Amino acid sequence: MGRHIVISTSVDLVRVATEGVVYISSDGNYSTLIQADGGSRILTVQLGQLETLIARQLETDGNVFIRIGKSLIINRNYIHYINIPKQQLVLSDARTFSHTVSASKDALRQLKELIEKE
Repeated sequence: MGRHIVISTSVDLVRVATEGVVYISSDGNYSTLIQADGGSRILTVQLGQLETLIARQLETDGNVFIRIGKSLIINRNYIHYINIPKQQLVLSDARTFSHTVSASKDALRQLKELIEKE
């Protein structure tokens, strides 16, 4: 069994496998976790807190998640397509789901350079 992220608040607990997380987006004090199985969860946790939690719980395995700009954490295993001029990032497993998200040109340029170096 793979690693899991456990997100606990005063009212709920979410436990999700790392490969089950496609991306997490921010909306003020809330974050939306988008899952590979098509599900989504609204969490009462800020994105910065989630970034810290992922790093602490997963240690070096947490490198699979990348913060893109102020409002997005993505699972690098699902990066399928980057279009800098259109500010478009497609996250997909190439079989069952595809999610298109927006990010700044600068953030996408940095992401593209990081992927090219790997």
